[in-house]
Amino acid sequence: MYAITIPEPGGPEALVWAEVPDPVPGEGEVLVEVAAAAVNRADVLQRQGFYNPPPGASPYPGLECSGRIAALGPGVSGWSVGDEVCALLSGGGYAEKVAVPSGQLLPVPDGVDLARAAALPEVVCTVWSNVFMVSHLRPGETLLVHGGASGIGTMAIQLGKAIGARVAVTAGGPDKLARCSELGADILVDYREQDFVDEVLKATDGVGADVILDIMGAKYLERNVRALAVNGRLAVIGLQGGAKGELNLGALLTKRAAVTATSLRGRPAAEKAAIVAAVREHVWPLIADGRVRPVVDRTLPLSDAAEGHRVLEASTHVGKVLLTA
Repeated sequence: MYAITIPEPGGPEALVWAEVPDPVPGEGEVLVEVAAAAVNRADVLQRQGFYNPPPGASPYPGLECSGRIAALGPGVSGWSVGDEVCALLSGGGYAEKVAVPSGQLLPVPDGVDLARAAALPEVVCTVWSNVFMVSHLRPGETLLVHGGASGIGTMAIQLGKAIGARVAVTAGGPDKLARCSELGADILVDYREQDFVDEVLKATDGVGADVILDIMGAKYLERNVRALAVNGRLAVIGLQGGAKGELNLGALLTKRAAVTATSLRGRPAAEKAAIVAAVREHVWPLIADGRVRPVVDRTLPLSDAAEGHRVLEASTHVGKVLLTA
């Protein structure tokens, strides 16, 4: 088969379309013939040499894909050759075939075509696990989403609204904020022109956000704590603004607030399977009835993954960038 390889870390040109051995599904795994994969920030970090795959994972980038089951490994039940699926991966999505633990498979939801389904697994599992399973967002609460126009952001807006929360977003510029508004965002903050703490506190009559989903890390840490409501929960899922920041524990104590930080890729298979099962139970019906949908900015050939990385790094997109095999 062919796959996107990374012979040496570097810029987008470091991604090389090359012939590699076919994967073989092991115990509890299935072999998926890839129809499409999605581009994620983690793929960019891997290309740059900063985020290696966990032990035993495919060396090729790609944390989510869609396709058809081509073969079943030993011990697999509940799936059949030919089933259309999408999958949460530890790596290997930028390839013509990938071996996936069966617990990380999802059926393609009703109303979503096979290619667009590749835009779902990583973002839905990330948002559902952090905003709902860890931070316990409830109806009537306020959710602040940083990077509202990103793949994660566009999904978080929709899921927050679907459960009856009020959603605030930060994004760069009026065009991206307009797209966030179309998805249901109630409070729109242009981070280039406005202070999100001031805007969120003003919009909530000084209460603040009950849950904050943060991709920035250190750069936003102090301001995120100021923007939290009493009993607020800050979920850090990215470090685009740095890894080391100063946390005022006194401010956190006063608000009886919590800070969590998680990543999805390196979790044990059993934890990923539990998240995938929760997503299938709670989110797939929302997609089937049209209340939640994948947001896709553009689709490129898998062999042109370098261009997908350039788009992501330029931050000109809204939603997901897909690569089709």
